[in-house]
Amino acid sequence: MVPIAPPQDIVVVEATWHYVVLGVVQGLTEFLPISSTAHLKVVPLMLGWGDPGVAVTAVIQLGSIAAVLAYFRRDLVEVWEGMVKAFRQRDWQEPEARLGLAILLGTLPILVAGLAIKRFIPNYDHSVLRSLPVIGWVSIAMALLLALAERFGRRRRQLAEVRVRDGLLVGLAQALAVVPGVSRSGSTLTASLFDGWRRSDAARFSFLLGIPAITLAGLIELKDAVAQPVAGGVIPLVAAIVTAAVVSWLAIAWLLRFLQQHSTWWFVGYRLLFGLSLLLWASRHSGVAD
Repeated sequence: MVPIAPPQDIVVVEATWHYVVLGVVQGLTEFLPISSTAHLKVVPLMLGWGDPGVAVTAVIQLGSIAAVLAYFRRDLVEVWEGMVKAFRQRDWQEPEARLGLAILLGTLPILVAGLAIKRFIPNYDHSVLRSLPVIGWVSIAMALLLALAERFGRRRRQLAEVRVRDGLLVGLAQALAVVPGVSRSGSTLTASLFDGWRRSDAARFSFLLGIPAITLAGLIELKDAVAQPVAGGVIPLVAAIVTAAVVSWLAIAWLLRFLQQHSTWWFVGYRLLFGLSLLLWASRHSGVAD
């Protein structure tokens, strides 16, 4: 007997629900130092939906970039105006101009890393780097690094004191985020804390530095994501992007307030538990751990 396919509207509703969940996961984890890429792979696997893949993950991140652009719109205008003024007067001493240069310089390492992966790891979706055991170990390692940064960081520097070298230093840390489990926001926050930044200023710089990287990643993968057969068509992707935008806005506002009064030890503990849980789950489900 030939199985009867479900009606198209049911397919759209179910797919949209799945992608809304992915949008919530993206929004909650993109700017918290816990790795959105890891959670976007792990959560669907544990729910039995399968890995959505790098392309779909990158496109959903466009919702997060819309949120961070809207949230920091005034900061971005000031940075742009500061850079234009500095270029005309050939004086790059103003904080806005230095911040703009730091963001531009800090974006270069992750661009190089991303292009290298595209060139040398063509089957990245199914590479060992995206396996659950690797994500688990990486999450644990990054938790320990964040713990060291929290323990020994001086937490004195403010965003107005940014230097161009800060962009390169934190940008190199951001490039590590091409490995799932590292967390772009986690690696940049950790590097900034090691460099003596206050927690809230470190998070603010992490958000601003991530704008070019997340935007480029989403736009580059947009064509591949749209070309992939998604149940329900484009509606689920749009739903995921909108959901990610709303939840990302809330996550940004919450994290900035949280770090003004609290440490990052909560995230250290979560990442340790997350990594250990992945290793345990992968050992019991070796057939779906890759």
